[in-house]
Amino acid sequence: MRLTILKTSVISGFALFISCKSETVKEITSEEITKESAKVNAFFQKQFEESLDRHPMYQSYLGIKKDADKWNDISDSFLDKELALTKEALQWMVDSVNTKALDKDTKLSYDLYKQSLENTIADDTFRLYTYPVNQMHGSQSEIPAFLINMHQIGNKKDAENYISRLKGIQPMFAQLTENLKKRQEAGIMIPKFVFAKVLDDSRNIIKGAPFDSSSEKSTLLNDFETKVSKLDIEDSEKSALIEEVKKALKNEFLTGYNNLISTLEAQEKEATTDDGAWKFPNGEAFYNNALKRTTTTELTANEIHEIGLNEVKRIHGEMNAIKEKVGFKGSLQDFFKFMKTDKQFYYSADDKGRKEYMDKAEFIIDSMKTRLDELFITKPKADLQVKAVEAFREKSAGKAFYQQPAIDGSRPGTYYANMYDMESMPSYQMEALAYHEGIPGHHMQIAIAQELKEVPMFRKFGRYTAYVEGWGLYSEFIPKEMGFYADPYSDFGRLAMELWRACRLVVDTGIHAKKWTREEGIKYYTDNTPNAEADAVKMVERHIVMPSQATAYKIGMLKILELREKAKKALADKFDIRKFHDVVLTNGPLPLNVLENLVDDYISSEK
Repeated sequence: MRLTILKTSVISGFALFISCKSETVKEITSEEITKESAKVNAFFQKQFEESLDRHPMYQSYLGIKKDADKWNDISDSFLDKELALTKEALQWMVDSVNTKALDKDTKLSYDLYKQSLENTIADDTFRLYTYPVNQMHGSQSEIPAFLINMHQIGNKKDAENYISRLKGIQPMFAQLTENLKKRQEAGIMIPKFVFAKVLDDSRNIIKGAPFDSSSEKSTLLNDFETKVSKLDIEDSEKSALIEEVKKALKNEFLTGYNNLISTLEAQEKEATTDDGAWKFPNGEAFYNNALKRTTTTELTANEIHEIGLNEVKRIHGEMNAIKEKVGFKGSLQDFFKFMKTDKQFYYSADDKGRKEYMDKAEFIIDSMKTRLDELFITKPKADLQVKAVEAFREKSAGKAFYQQPAIDGSRPGTYYANMYDMESMPSYQMEALAYHEGIPGHHMQIAIAQELKEVPMFRKFGRYTAYVEGWGLYSEFIPKEMGFYADPYSDFGRLAMELWRACRLVVDTGIHAKKWTREEGIKYYTDNTPNAEADAVKMVERHIVMPSQATAYKIGMLKILELREKAKKALADKFDIRKFHDVVLTNGPLPLNVLENLVDDYISSEK
């Protein structure tokens, strides 16, 4: 195509049009678009595979056994190499790709990957701004949980790999203690309250046989023996493997944990009760950046704080309506106290009560499974199971969470419910918890993403927290529209959980931007929600060790609801909620602004 370009200049107030030399603009052919898009997608796949090769633990998460005898390298030198590779990948994308010759889906992948690389490079400034040992997801408890839940033993080689990983704890924890010391030197010290919890976790995992003369087996010995007992090998081989695992536990594994415990005991003496990110060097910049990454928005800490306050007020109004509906006499605070303390809302804290809770949780999940066709066109192949959190980590773990299925289908998705403190697991919150963590929540979103066919691997396993957790909280609301939460107390439980997420906006920003104390944060929760004080303590302690993370839920939910309302208004009777959910779920996790662009495209195409 030949194009004549006209340039404009101004002389004495008159516009003079100068006809410039014709230039030839070459049309891009469909063959070139196919070739360039294939080149870029091959690059994405290569990047994913090479990264996977460098992360043995992620291989196990995906059900891959290639390096199942190794742990991740968590040293600073490894992170330096990762940063260099990230910069190299970004340079290739800038220099080697003709973005005008990419098809629509590949251009979206290109933009997402480039932004991810740029963010990773920028965020390296804050490399040390984490607590690698903490009560939520610290290495002291995640490593044994990984062996129990992720390291499958289907043959003798798998068992030998398990033993190799036990032996590898000593060098891995040497890297971990070095990382803790570097953070201490940089002024990024774990808050004082955390130490008792992580030390307790660490000591618990080295209790029982073969660590002491107890007749009770340690958690990992019991796990290994249970798995090996199911193997189709000679009994003599099983006995030999068990002897090997005992040696590994008593030697390298125990040494690794003892060294970690010594480091933590020494640091505990130096720790303070300052909890917010403001205490870090350049802490304000770190927290503002964390909010941007978590919410994928430009919202400031003050704006998020105000959104939270307004949502708390609105939800209190809806709760008052339920209070009137059930005929409760008294204030909303009185109603909260009633919901916290009345025995009708709690299962007994014994084996019978825990079993009843788990049976009801399974019933809730099974009931929702029968209604999925009303909400979704695309559904995951992977199944969902319901499990109680294991005893060794139930004390410090959250009240409920989701574990994704293996990509090869060998392990289903899992909705975990924590049976440690039955007083923090009221029956009226059971529905909302199950819908959020299971279906139509995290299982639908994460399992569908993993099973997408024409999407690069990095998009299948991406983790934009506002999108992922926004969908989870939105999924607590969807069943209300379907006729679930028939019991007004259960509907109150739904609102209580939404209220909890609204309070998170207030308290997270309060602690990290407004210098609230741990105690002030706990008081805000207990004053404004019906949750047990134990819930409030855990939540505030989570805010402290994971700055910004808890703001994702409500911000993400509000954006999904806003986009749904936008589509409903634009399409009127053409709106199909199943198609809307397909747009939201079949592109993998996304930043909220990108999700909005896709919804706009969907609206245009439907019109």
